[in-house]
Amino acid sequence: MNQRLIFDGKAVAAHRHRASRRLERLRLVLDDLAARVLDRLDDSAVRFTAALDIGGRGAVAPFLAARGIAVTKADLATPIGADVVIDAEAIPFAERSFDLIVAHCSLHWVNDLPGTLVQLRRILRPGGLFLASLPLVGTLAELRTALLEADSLLSGGAPPRIAPFPDLADCAALLQRAGFALPVAERDMIRFEYRDRLGVLRDLQDAGETNALLARTRIIAPRSLFPQALASLAPAEASATITLQLGVLTGWAS
Repeated sequence: MNQRLIFDGKAVAAHRHRASRRLERLRLVLDDLAARVLDRLDDSAVRFTAALDIGGRGAVAPFLAARGIAVTKADLATPIGADVVIDAEAIPFAERSFDLIVAHCSLHWVNDLPGTLVQLRRILRPGGLFLASLPLVGTLAELRTALLEADSLLSGGAPPRIAPFPDLADCAALLQRAGFALPVAERDMIRFEYRDRLGVLRDLQDAGETNALLARTRIIAPRSLFPQALASLAPAEASATITLQLGVLTGWAS
C-alpha cells in the first residue's frame, strides 16, 4: 500500500540548506530550546557514551560533547555542520550503533514518521535512550488563523500555508507502536513576543521552517496577504504573540 505523502522532501532540504547559513541569528533561541529538551538527561543515571544528534543545528552536539559523549552529527537535509546527511526513510547506521539518539526539532517534516521511529529504535543499543522534540497542535495557531482569514478575504480561498502538527497523544502512541519501552510524551508551551510582526516570518525563514507541504499553492500570494495577516495578530502598538507547543518524547530500547 502506498503511503500518502504530505511533505515535499526537496523543498524541506532547500529551506534547511538556505537557513543553515543564517542560524546564528537565532542562536539564543536555538540553544534555549535545546536546553529545555536536554535537561531530561539530568534525570537519568545512565552514562551515555555514543550519541547520534539528528538535526541539532549546532545546539545539541556541544551540550553532549561537554558531558564526554562521542557525538555523530547527522542532518536530514544539509551537510553544513553535520558529519553525514541521512535519509529518514532509510537510516544508514547499523543496529545497536548508539546508546543515545537526540532528534531535536528535526522529525516534523518526515512523511513516514512511524517507519523512521522504528529504524531509530533498531540502531539503539539495549538500554539506550531516544530523546526527541517536535511541534504539536497549537503551534503557530495565531499565525494560522490570521493567514486563513486574510486568504479568505482576499481570494475567497484558504490554501495550506502551515504544516499540520500531531497532538501529544499521537506522539505517545507512535513511540509505543515503534517498540520503545517506557514511552513518555510531555508538553512545553513557549510563547514568543514580537514588536516587529515581520520578525515572525523572518524567524521562520531563518530557521528553515517555511511551507514545504506538497499541497501548497504555487500561485504567488497577493502582495497584501502577509501584511494584512500580520496586522491582525495584535492591536496596533502591541506585541504579537506566537506560540510554540513543543512535544518532548522519551523512550528506551529494550
